[in-house]
Amino acid sequence: MASQFSLFKHRRFSAMFFTQFLGAFNDNVFKQALILILTYVAAAKMGMAISTLNNLAAMLFILPYFLFSALAGQIADKYEKSTLTQGIKLLEIIIMMLAAVGFWFELYWLLFVALFLMGTQSTFFGPVKYAYLPEAMHKDELVGANGLFQTGTSLAILTGMMAAGVLTQLQDPTLWLIVATISIAILGYIAARFIPSTPSHAKDLKINWNIISTSFDIIKYLYRLPLLFFVIIGNSWFWFYGATFLTQTPEFSKVILQGDESVVIFLLTLFSVGTALGSLLCKALVKNQVSLRLLPIGIAGLSIFAIDLYFSLSSITITSTQMLSVGALLAMDGTWRVFADLFFLGLSGGVYIVPMYAFMQAYAPISHRSRIVGANNIFNALFMVGSAIFAIVILAVLKLSLPMLFLICGVINVLFGVFLYQKLMRHKDSMTPSKDDTPLV
Repeated sequence: MASQFSLFKHRRFSAMFFTQFLGAFNDNVFKQALILILTYVAAAKMGMAISTLNNLAAMLFILPYFLFSALAGQIADKYEKSTLTQGIKLLEIIIMMLAAVGFWFELYWLLFVALFLMGTQSTFFGPVKYAYLPEAMHKDELVGANGLFQTGTSLAILTGMMAAGVLTQLQDPTLWLIVATISIAILGYIAARFIPSTPSHAKDLKINWNIISTSFDIIKYLYRLPLLFFVIIGNSWFWFYGATFLTQTPEFSKVILQGDESVVIFLLTLFSVGTALGSLLCKALVKNQVSLRLLPIGIAGLSIFAIDLYFSLSSITITSTQMLSVGALLAMDGTWRVFADLFFLGLSGGVYIVPMYAFMQAYAPISHRSRIVGANNIFNALFMVGSAIFAIVILAVLKLSLPMLFLICGVINVLFGVFLYQKLMRHKDSMTPSKDDTPLV
């Protein structure tokens, strides 16, 4: 059985992989740099609360997924994907040039516009890249390809955030940010030039530019395909769950562990590397088959390690007059258990999500595949917003602790997981995989 890394020898995989990796990396360099600027510079100059500006930034990036995902799916179904990707990457270069003006002249309103536009171009790229994979891969390559994509995305997010932190600490940080973001966008466009052409499966599709009716239409279409509907609900639950834990990581790092900034990066690294390794394991665990048999393992791991995180954090008592480094925390009793819980939470997430994405791609009707991915992105965005509201209710309204939030998530995940698995098993024979196992040369 060939290693999934052998896919990098094929241009049909490697060109799209590096295009999406560089895009995700650039998204996070720009977003994290903007958040750091808003936190340490802009909030004081604008006389606004840091939390208000940061939440506004998060909302502006995710808003396009609500507005344009269904439209993006139509366009990706209608037009040839390599040309479409090149156009999207050209747009990224233009947006980064716009952001450069905002960075240089400290025009924060322009940076917010650029952030919204970056979210928009990511929205239009999503249906392209995930609908491309089942067209470019053999059926027995699909799980491995998704594993590598998920690994790449996790590492791109993490390294992008770290790179932003490094760039903002350099001498002349504004200049470095401008050069870095524009250069990465150009590299992404170059990678997109090597993506092979793919056939359009809906050339005669008449695009509906009404973003509201289009969104409702694709959701109604999806609801008539119950297997895919529950696969997408399962995908979106992963983003709800991950967002809940990652959003709270900086706070419990500071408040409970009394860790400095390096501890936050260390914890995010553990989670991201765990997700990457779990994603890579999927190919071997399912022996290249598009299968949901890993789902119970992923669900169990997500609950077990969330619940154990509650106990491990609750048993720690740290009293220090100063913020602690990673090394200082590693020398303390009980911290290893916290670190292990985060790592295995990430690993369980990778084992959970990769088969779900492969299943969605393999079973989506060819003519509607990109629009199905667009519907998936709409639900992902809804669930991520729901995650923020859920955390606010638990922490601010009910006044429960951070460890209690993790415990509640773990218990709910058990209930949701049983419900999801039952629904998927009930409907798994209602559809058959799409018949297009003819990869590009």
